[in-house]
This record gives sequence, structure tokens and C-alpha cells, in this order.
Amino acid sequence: MNNPSTHAASSSLNTEGIGTMITLQLDGVVLARGMRVLQRGLSHSMSAGQITRLRGPNGSGKSTLLRVIAGRLRPAAGAIICQAPRLYIGHADALASARSGRDNLSDWARLNGFDATPDHIAASLQMMSAAGFADIPARQLSRGQRRRVALARLLLGPPDALWLLDEPNAGLDGPASVRLDDLISRHLDGGGMVIAATHLPLAPTHKGSDLVLADPQ
Repeated sequence: MNNPSTHAASSSLNTEGIGTMITLQLDGVVLARGMRVLQRGLSHSMSAGQITRLRGPNGSGKSTLLRVIAGRLRPAAGAIICQAPRLYIGHADALASARSGRDNLSDWARLNGFDATPDHIAASLQMMSAAGFADIPARQLSRGQRRRVALARLLLGPPDALWLLDEPNAGLDGPASVRLDDLISRHLDGGGMVIAATHLPLAPTHKGSDLVLADPQ
């Protein structure tokens, strides 16, 4: 159940999802970059099993909002309450270039306090069709291969996590995008949540809702 955003953004109401308890609440959030205000009065709520597609023109603050929800930036004003673990994958893949994909996943799990066994890591890479290049240094991988490794990290987290994804399909070919849709659908069916900045019909079998950010002109 999503509250309509005021002033700078709007959100369509959706009741689809397996949960009814509000797990994420944005209340009057203001986004700013330096001295420039990007959005005012953003309000939105989500429950387990729901997806929100974050839309808006370039420069409207989509990436900033994802980082604010992830706790990496502070909002200029307003409140954010999140009762789920938050996993953020930005538009930059953030892989250690000299480390293999497998090692990158192991390092990421350790830094985030996740108990990821070698078998779990191997399965995560396999599910994103990244097993074939898992032991190659990240600097030698193509853009799409790096993206698949980065997204495989999500599968090491808890099933009730909120996935915060910035243009998750960037660099992915058709089959990899289909695989991502499937993984997102499974995550939602298992009680997870997703907020994704994307112009694509991500996980189309789940209607979800749109949070549309206005041009901050």
C-alpha cells in the first residue's frame, strides 16, 4: 500500500504483495545535491513482497534517493524507517579489479557479515550465469559480465532484504535480463522487496508501483 508522494513525485497505489505490514516508510523526504534541492516531500511506503520502479528524467535524484534509502547519504529533511536489511547495487559495479568474481563475492559477504559458504557463492554465480568466468579478474571481464557478478551478490543476503538497484539491466543482454527478472520475482515471492531505478518493465509479472520523480528545474 503506497502513499501518494506530494509536490515533486507521485506514486500509484498497489495492494499486490504477500505482506500487509509496512516495512519501508518515506515521510516528507527532501533530496539535495549540494545547495540544489532535487525533490521535496517524497512520501512512499512498501510492504514485504512489493516492488517499486523508480522513474524520472536524468538529474531528478533517482540515484540519490536509492543511496539515501540505503543509508549511504542523509536526506536534507524528512524521515526514513526501514525494518528490512538493505542491499544496494549502484550503477557502478564496485568490484575489486584485481580480484576474481568469486573472490569479490566472498569479500562482499564478509564485509556485510553474511555467512556465505563456497557452495553458496558458486550457486549465486550460477544463478546469474556468471559461473563460467567466476575465477577471472574483474578487470578482464566485459561490462555485462561485471554486472552479472555484481548482481550475484544480492543472492548472498537474507531473503527478506530490500534490494536497492540503480539501472540493474545496464550492460545485460537479453538472456541475462530475463534471468534478472526471474531472480527478482523469486525474491518478491519469498517476501523480499525491491526498489529499482529503471525505465524497463522489470519483473513484469509483478505489477508493483511507480514512484515518479519530477524534473527539478
